[in-house]
Amino acid sequence: MAARIDLTLDGADAQTLAVFWKTALGYVDEPPPAPFATREEWLAQFDLPEDDTEDDGAWLCDPDGVGPRLCILKVPEPKTAKNRLHIDIRVPGHGSADERWARIRAEAERLVRAGGRVLDEFDGHHVVMADPEGNEFCVAAAAA
Repeated sequence: MAARIDLTLDGADAQTLAVFWKTALGYVDEPPPAPFATREEWLAQFDLPEDDTEDDGAWLCDPDGVGPRLCILKVPEPKTAKNRLHIDIRVPGHGSADERWARIRAEAERLVRAGGRVLDEFDGHHVVMADPEGNEFCVAAAAA
């Protein structure tokens, strides 16, 4: 049986990144693990520094249960280099190369409006973007 993975993303503002990634991926806030009613209650079981709060993290999940969970954690240090691992957002749909490229561009434009920015375009293939804190990701067509 294959292992399941979660992705963890570090940032300065976990809540801003959570809003962006929920928009980008169609994810929702993950409920706290049972038997806890709230994330604050769940976090209380850990010996965290006094200044850590529930807002220092965000836990997101695919509402259909297909994609990996995404954990976003506040960290004190800034991003200093290119990500060694990045997320590819695959835009669904089939059609001609021009139609696929139009969908990729439309998705990139939607994510710019959500707070992302375009870093580079590989015409007809994919767009390299960054989230509000500079974490790189790509927008490309889904595999045929």
